[in-house]
Amino acid sequence: MTQDRKLKVAIIGSGNIGTDLMIKVMRNAKHLEMGAMVGVDPESDGLARAKRLGVATTAEGIDGLLKLPVFKEIDVAFDATSAGAHKKHDEILRKHGVQVIDLTPAAIGPYVIPSINLEEVDAPNINMVTCGGQATIPMVAAVSRVAKVHYGEIVASIASKSAGPGTRANIDEFTETTRLAIEKLGGAERGKAVIVLNPAEPPLIMRDTVFVLCEPADKAAIEKSIQDMVASVQGYVPGYRLKQKVQFDEVPQSAPLNVPKIGPRHGLKVSIFLEVEGAAHYLPAYAGNLDIMTSAALACGDRIARRRIEQNATRPARNAS
Repeated sequence: MTQDRKLKVAIIGSGNIGTDLMIKVMRNAKHLEMGAMVGVDPESDGLARAKRLGVATTAEGIDGLLKLPVFKEIDVAFDATSAGAHKKHDEILRKHGVQVIDLTPAAIGPYVIPSINLEEVDAPNINMVTCGGQATIPMVAAVSRVAKVHYGEIVASIASKSAGPGTRANIDEFTETTRLAIEKLGGAERGKAVIVLNPAEPPLIMRDTVFVLCEPADKAAIEKSIQDMVASVQGYVPGYRLKQKVQFDEVPQSAPLNVPKIGPRHGLKVSIFLEVEGAAHYLPAYAGNLDIMTSAALACGDRIARRRIEQNATRPARNAS
């Protein structure tokens, strides 16, 4: 076993997210290398780029992937299609023992946000939540490390031009998946998620607002926890940053806020304002919503590959039939 050993990956979905992820794998991956790019549109730019870069391609979807000679060497598959399509893809890929990293809101497997729980999760299918979740839930979790969080609300504002057909078709799944992850990974009693597609010209960079209501706590400790979490996310998303200083407001017991489903709560309201600039590997820098998803997915894929290599647990070549 050598330190430069890499595992082959397939990317299912040749749209914006899949294409950006392919470029990141080829440029930045430490333990992964491209094996195949899968799409359904023969004319897609993603498939055309993959061909020019020497990557095996198919425009026949998951069925086409199974027919590719390289499929027997694929250890990891990233799914960048839709929540509905992912259910079929997951069932097929698991039968062949392929590790699945889900970039759709399907949430079949456990939620993973690298800065929160990557090292703790070992499952055949892991879910990358949503772009808004990847950007904002680390902030809710940062507050949770200091004080109990009653409520976490996130508003993700992205440029309309950076929202492809997959994003638009999955708005309901986006809000529900993100809300659940705010509670499960962020530690909030109750979560809420909102996405805004901003049609402004020129397109605006991704902006996220996080409102957290927590028990009374030391403001300096909360601010430090947030700064530490920002630094952690910047480890794999360099364009992630606080837009302004964290704001605090007291919510007195005499005038509590009524939190849906859980009732009146008082304490400390923490307001966090974020900006996510993309690396512009494939898409413009304003598309931070796509960049944070592909960067987080790559971080997960690289960690999974490293774990397998270190444990010498890669499977023998599979029969693709």
